[in-house]
Amino acid sequence: MENQKEVIVGKVCEIYAKISKLENLNPSNHVNELFTQLVTTCTTHCELDVTLLSQEVKETIAKLIKLCGKAEGLLESHYSAIIGSHENPLNHIKSFPYYSNYLKLSHLEFTMLTSHCTQVPSQLAFIGSGPLPLTSIMLATFYMKNTCFHNYDMDPSANAKAYDLVSSDPDLSKRMFFHTTDIAHVSNALKEYNVVFLAALVGMDKKGKESVINHLAKHMAPGAVLVLRSAHGARAFLYPVVDPSDLKGFEVLSVFHPTDEVINSVIVARKHSVNPGILLSSKCHELAAEGFNMLNHRNVIDELSLTIDEHA
Repeated sequence: MENQKEVIVGKVCEIYAKISKLENLNPSNHVNELFTQLVTTCTTHCELDVTLLSQEVKETIAKLIKLCGKAEGLLESHYSAIIGSHENPLNHIKSFPYYSNYLKLSHLEFTMLTSHCTQVPSQLAFIGSGPLPLTSIMLATFYMKNTCFHNYDMDPSANAKAYDLVSSDPDLSKRMFFHTTDIAHVSNALKEYNVVFLAALVGMDKKGKESVINHLAKHMAPGAVLVLRSAHGARAFLYPVVDPSDLKGFEVLSVFHPTDEVINSVIVARKHSVNPGILLSSKCHELAAEGFNMLNHRNVIDELSLTIDEHA
């Protein structure tokens, strides 16, 4: 096992050395090949704790995560422009190489969310939606067909591309909204959402991630649910890790670590309310009225081991 860990760490550092020497990270056969090798290496089943690695390797991880984030943004922007050039863009969204991964991830997140929510939210926020907001599109299309999605991103060009994808759709054009702003500048509006999604690349290091989470803890509505993405094991070479203990101001409800080609872990947490007993009572009543199935709320983390079938 130790030998396997050493092999994975060595391979990742080797790939990082090659990626760091590239002139740019724009999608190309060579760039795609290197990142495919990286993802394949990092999704190898291995119990690896990156916090126990040497300081030198940790510094490499921090640099690699930033490169991965930049490459992911360029890849999404590239495909968003191609897909958006069609008359009916959403009919061509499956051309994105990681479409099936997002399909599984959105199904997983919806399943986890509905285990802890009394009803499907009328509106939600997705922070860090990017130029290709696949999660919002999939949730709106397959699972939350009456929900309004407020997508937040700091990049105006990303929001413009994202808007082009849904603007011609008679349904999603009325339910998808795009806000160009830093979420750190949003306060009162956050209280309007019963559910907030936080993308994996919002907060590229521990300090940045904690800053965003603390802001959400301060301004989200009491009892609102936060769904955020993390990474576990060797996948932590690709995305920032969120430790459940970092979620100050939230009750962690469940955590899921994938074992297939899906990369991101998912954490579902609830913002502490002023009077949890009263809130829970009112929500249980609301649930019974709407006829939803409720799972018992627990103060411990549910380590889920689910097999998520691809949504047809």
